[in-house]
Amino acid sequence: MNTFITGKVVTLGNNVDTDQIYPGRYLDIVNHREIGKHCLEGVDPAIVQNFTPGDIIAAGTNFGCGSSREHAVIALLNMGAAAVLAESFARIFFRNAVNLGLPLLVCKGISKKVENGQRIELDVKVGTVKVESTGEVIACEKIGDYAMDILNAGGIKPLIRKKMENRR
Repeated sequence: MNTFITGKVVTLGNNVDTDQIYPGRYLDIVNHREIGKHCLEGVDPAIVQNFTPGDIIAAGTNFGCGSSREHAVIALLNMGAAAVLAESFARIFFRNAVNLGLPLLVCKGISKKVENGQRIELDVKVGTVKVESTGEVIACEKIGDYAMDILNAGGIKPLIRKKMENRR
């Protein structure tokens, strides 16, 4: 995983739940690319059409609340989200994201410090966000070592596969 990410911010509000991230009416779709085409339709159907792979989601509190479906993370990954920053995450969503290889950072006050369309530089390893237009650096909670190992491997399954191969 690239721990230094530069991209455009797409801002969202508080309490964005998994049904807004990936609406339940699409749960029968199994092709990951197709899943990505419906990402954030519950918030605004235009988001996915205007999203550029490598963009970064910035949200308020309680991002990923609702059901524990992994489809929400799969949709974000296949829409091309490089990372998600929020003031807080639903815990099961946070673990699903790490396990599937999507970096998430808890950044207190982020929703008030970035604007839709701004470019930012994200240092996942250090846990900082720099707003390119203002130069402001925002401290985020650092991701733990084991979660970083999972993210660097591309998810929990690739990490376990690698560990199993090393034991052989």
